[in-house]
Amino acid sequence: MFFRKTLLATGLAVLSCAAYAEQPELTATTAATGLPRAPEQLATTITLADLSFKVDPSVQRLQGDATLKLRFSQPVAALVVDLDRNYTIEAVTVDGQPAAWENPEGRMRVALKQPLPAGAQAILRIRYAGHPHVAKKAPWDGGIVWANTPDRLPWVATAVQGEGCDLLWPCIDHPMGKPLEVVQHITVPAPLVAASNGVELGVQEKDGWRTYSWRAKQPDTYAIALNIGPYEVLKGDYKSRYGNTIPLRFWYLQGNKEKAEGLFAEFSPMLDFFEEVIGPYPFADEKMGVVETPHLGMEHQTINAYGNGYKKAETGYDWLLQHEFAHEWFGNQLTNVDWDDFWLHEGFGTYMQPLYLQWLRGDMEYMAALMKMRQVLMLRHPIVTGHSMVEKDVSDASRGPGNDVYYKGALMLHTLRGLVGDAAFFQTTRELVYGTDKPLPGHFKPRYASTNDFITLLNRITGKDYRWFFDVYLRSIKLPALEATRSGNTLQLRWNTEGNKPFPMPVQVRVGQRVVDVPMSGGQGQVAIAANESFTLDPHSKVLRDLPYIAAYQQDMAERAKAAEKR
Repeated sequence: MFFRKTLLATGLAVLSCAAYAEQPELTATTAATGLPRAPEQLATTITLADLSFKVDPSVQRLQGDATLKLRFSQPVAALVVDLDRNYTIEAVTVDGQPAAWENPEGRMRVALKQPLPAGAQAILRIRYAGHPHVAKKAPWDGGIVWANTPDRLPWVATAVQGEGCDLLWPCIDHPMGKPLEVVQHITVPAPLVAASNGVELGVQEKDGWRTYSWRAKQPDTYAIALNIGPYEVLKGDYKSRYGNTIPLRFWYLQGNKEKAEGLFAEFSPMLDFFEEVIGPYPFADEKMGVVETPHLGMEHQTINAYGNGYKKAETGYDWLLQHEFAHEWFGNQLTNVDWDDFWLHEGFGTYMQPLYLQWLRGDMEYMAALMKMRQVLMLRHPIVTGHSMVEKDVSDASRGPGNDVYYKGALMLHTLRGLVGDAAFFQTTRELVYGTDKPLPGHFKPRYASTNDFITLLNRITGKDYRWFFDVYLRSIKLPALEATRSGNTLQLRWNTEGNKPFPMPVQVRVGQRVVDVPMSGGQGQVAIAANESFTLDPHSKVLRDLPYIAAYQQDMAERAKAAEKR
């Protein structure tokens, strides 16, 4: 996803607040994504999700027909999937035979006539219909957006990261619930267009309706998306440094062609950056796809949502396009095993923006971007708790790290890169993403990873134990403080950490005209300094640490904002 700013796309006609009030509340089960899976779900792999959606914007209604091919690693006595109970269930069958079911809280349990053994397979079909949950302020809350273009034509999109795939289709609503394959048949009123994940299989038109079919391999559960509107499409190809050709596609609203062409020109440089610095585009045999949406954006695999209004930025590139594209590597190719490891998506995804600036233009813009991030750290909750989390408990700053998952995660990666060096940092990143340091197109599969997986990998590659680093940055709230005490001709240095955790982070100090490397073994060190010499701690800003002047700045800004509200 992207930073949770209070931004909305402009020029749209969406549902009124009164219309939101009419929709039934979601159950706690449906409103959360990433809850512990039921035992039956732990044993279930969706080998194919064949999904048919008929979307009627005129009455804001969805008809769904989901056929799930299931395989079981352990015996099961029932089939269990997640689906919003507010839909009307029209029919449920198992292997073509009607089946009894119950769905009181959004975790649907389908009865079996007899238990199925490990290794067995089954086909579960669920036909359902109703008014899908409407997002009040997508994509910060999940659901469907019923909007109109400036020409008053229907414009529909979905974004369900925070609430999960069960708002749209019967799924296993957990990061590790990815289907091996998804085929979608999206039926919309002609002449509207439906752009979605993966490879387009064809279009059929009958009786004033068009059906677009799409196939995608192992999409992230929340990445399966509906995008419907009066779209036109820009097409191109990217010749990869790995020898393959990647289709480029951008679905944009009619009337935006000139602006769309400007954005489309940014696709290739971004691909070049990621392929050179990280590795091959993970979905090259499908497409690099982007679609214009009535919400700000989301990393929908191979069909990233874009609603930034073609805004020009001082960076010279569209930050939203680049950030969501980063998630093709960090989120879609590499997926966290639990939302408690969300920084693997967003910390890496956010760090790719300053890294891209460094690749494009050099160190000044790289450091400037990092400084902007440093000014907005919240530091109220740890990034990683060590226990299972749902997405909203991580993203909501009142009970989780919120934006720190993005900014603190990115600044921590900057610090780690400086600590271990570029070679080890990027090798660890590549192996995390691909499972190999020498990835080639067609020779890797999507992966799952946890924070501990990343630490274990880094320790193996460097031959050192860096658990202390992550204990302080990820599992503590406060940043380490570097204390400096001048005594005679010596500058004494000491790291002060939350809970007095070990932190042997080496630092540099400018003393007069020289820069001194200080090992800080045991969290302490010293530097010789003459009486007339000045000093600067960490002169090249390599280490993320406590800076009291930034805390004072944040407090002043908060007080000024509060005073302005009272006027």
